[in-house]
Amino acid sequence: MRLFLVAGEKSGDLLGAKLMQALRRLAPDAQIEGVGGEAMIREGLRSLFPLEDIAVMGFTSVIAHLPRLLKRIDETARAVVNSKPDALVIIDSPDFTHRVARKVRARAPSIPIVDYVSPSVWAWRPGRAPAMRAYVDRVLALFPFEPAAHEKLGGPPCVFVGHPLVEHLDELRPDAEELRERESDPAVFLLMPGSRRSEIERLMPVFGQVLHRVAQHGRRMEVILPAVSHLEDAIREELRSWPYKPEVVLGDRAKLAAFRRARAALVASGTATLELALAGVPMVVAYKVSRIEELAKHFIDVPSIVLANLVLGENVVPEFIQRDCNEVALANALAPLFTHGAQRDRQVDAFRDIDRTLSPPGDEPPSMAAARNVLEVAGALLTR
Repeated sequence: MRLFLVAGEKSGDLLGAKLMQALRRLAPDAQIEGVGGEAMIREGLRSLFPLEDIAVMGFTSVIAHLPRLLKRIDETARAVVNSKPDALVIIDSPDFTHRVARKVRARAPSIPIVDYVSPSVWAWRPGRAPAMRAYVDRVLALFPFEPAAHEKLGGPPCVFVGHPLVEHLDELRPDAEELRERESDPAVFLLMPGSRRSEIERLMPVFGQVLHRVAQHGRRMEVILPAVSHLEDAIREELRSWPYKPEVVLGDRAKLAAFRRARAALVASGTATLELALAGVPMVVAYKVSRIEELAKHFIDVPSIVLANLVLGENVVPEFIQRDCNEVALANALAPLFTHGAQRDRQVDAFRDIDRTLSPPGDEPPSMAAARNVLEVAGALLTR
């Protein structure tokens, strides 16, 4: 059994590492090649090249690095074709991985291709779904509403395998002592301005204004800002001008410990909203993009940009985008979340069973469900 896995950024690398663990349980002799980062390398992968070569986000970043990206796309496709794997698994990062998949399908059409993480065809550019039928044999979806979306749009076969965050509930959910800390004063308040440099640049100034405004109202708080290490310097530089400075913590362990104690959070739109929801932390979501990227909003057809809202099927988390993302609106939305009342309780109640919604059918973890699907497409399993 030979498998080729291609991840395009850190989130895909983490998914790929968990998938490799599950594949080895089901197919211990499988040989795994591909492209990945630190997590997949710890699982034994020899990456074709460093993940940093292709981990660029946003329209302007892609354009700036286009020559290098095109070179790596072709290099990866050639490596897949030469390897002749029983299946190619592309993991998230569609701007990179789907271009690899199209080249592989054109040069070696007999290689089965699995797409682990569906592009957000249900939100924008729905024409991608039917186009994917030409080069993807099965989509493994993280969200329960995605199989129906692909069927409606004419996409490839799509199976819900569950979201990997449900495998970390013990790390996300507070124990009895942490619950008491969550209810005690001073309240732990999280600031999460994002994990990309562009998010830090656009959101940190307004987050600082919000914190100053909330602090001026006399609220006693322990403010924590979980940060990714490669942005620590940029964050600390921005904090120099803040009159009220949060504690910056690094690493997943410190971040999850803060989640388990937090009473409320101000967070950038993204996967962090799901983490906070699973931890039971009420939040307000903020987001800003460039003027060029703002034009895309006219082509987006979803009732919310907050993943937690989309999974729940109702807009329980308030969101503030572009011009609405200002200190007054955000501070006013945060105020009711520090004390028990209708707005805080509505979020807490909605988050209570979100892990069930994000779990696949049956009792197995999402990574194991994904691995079974990969092996089935590769011909190693007759049934899931």
